[in-house]
Amino acid sequence: MTRENLLFAIIGVLAGFIIGFLFASTMNQRQQSVVSTAARQNLPADHPPISGAGGGGGDTQQTFADVQASMKKAREEPQNFEAQITAARLEYQIQRFDEAIEFLLKANQLKPDDYETIANLGMVNLDASHYEQSVKWYKAALMKKPDDVPVVDGLCAATLGAGDAKEAEKCIEKLEKLDSQNVDLRQFKDKLSSLKAK
Repeated sequence: MTRENLLFAIIGVLAGFIIGFLFASTMNQRQQSVVSTAARQNLPADHPPISGAGGGGGDTQQTFADVQASMKKAREEPQNFEAQITAARLEYQIQRFDEAIEFLLKANQLKPDDYETIANLGMVNLDASHYEQSVKWYKAALMKKPDDVPVVDGLCAATLGAGDAKEAEKCIEKLEKLDSQNVDLRQFKDKLSSLKAK
């Protein structure tokens, strides 16, 4: 039941981002059109045309082409750390978590000490419901930065997802010491109580 609620919440957030993006894009195009029209009215008769006044539909196609190019580059250049990270980010944005993990693992092989890559492996594995793997990566990240609140928060969620009440309790206590106002604490404590009751 909680997994379904989480899924609906994620879908709701994504729908909100998409609707917000479309609204902002539409408003931006309208504003550019108004500014462009006003600017043209104040220009001399022999002034050359102002670029960007129309706003075509090629932006979406260009973005898609950029995504495809990034994926291709990451596959063709397996030793390129930045290409792997970019591809992982793009895969994550479209919720292809296993593919994002694949690129992050390649990046981790290239730079095993890169903190962000390690923490992101924890996060993406959590989102993919690979709880044991998420715990492993979050713990590795915390060995480098023990007081990183978002990573501790993620570790709490991962240990609860894995059903490890003992580890979850330790993690929740640590999170409470680091950030007593953390918005996830109440939910984590409720899940821990349910887990212990089983």
